[in-house]
Amino acid sequence: MTIKAIFFDIDGTLVDSNDFHVLAWEEAFAGVDARFDRQVVHDQIGKGTDMLVPTLLPDLDEEAIDALGESHGAVFKSKFLNRVRPFPMAHDLLARVQADGMSVVFASSAGKSELDHYLDLLDAHDLVAASTSADDVANTKPAPDIFAVALKKIDLAPDEVLVVGDTPYDVEAAGKCGITAVAVRSGGFTDKALRSAGAVEIYDDVAALLADFESSPLKG
Repeated sequence: MTIKAIFFDIDGTLVDSNDFHVLAWEEAFAGVDARFDRQVVHDQIGKGTDMLVPTLLPDLDEEAIDALGESHGAVFKSKFLNRVRPFPMAHDLLARVQADGMSVVFASSAGKSELDHYLDLLDAHDLVAASTSADDVANTKPAPDIFAVALKKIDLAPDEVLVVGDTPYDVEAAGKCGITAVAVRSGGFTDKALRSAGAVEIYDDVAALLADFESSPLKG
């Protein structure tokens, strides 16, 4: 079936933010005297607070989990958000998708305020047909909720959509919805992790995906 929409993850896919999130989580965890190797934290990036924190601190109650998420968010927004930059050709890829008659959808585990910031950063307000964020769902990636909500918003079947993401959690969440996923390496995850999650193709970054656009799964 013809692809009618592309669901884009944002952090690590369209913008270079994953390492900043690691630093923000590191500071948040230090506030409760919890310390992890940075690679351990990085390997959880792509999940929202509801999924990330219990993986690393499984004995915390919901209130403590929420408090850590708020701490991370405060640190990230105050210290790092304005340092985040788009990956090269990110805007151009979004424009190419739209020009080819497909809908551009943002589907992120970030909160709505961050999503709005990235719409500005990517100059994408006129390109994005719909968006979903952590604020729209009960569970973030790798749960399927974010993509499931996005499907409802644009009223398409899973086989009419393709996901582009940088983490195994994007790919896994897409698979749970029956959506094919293409991965990029720009978020720092290994090919093995991305393939194991179910990615059908892996590109270095969105610039490489744009360069191979005509031969890529985005063309159906």
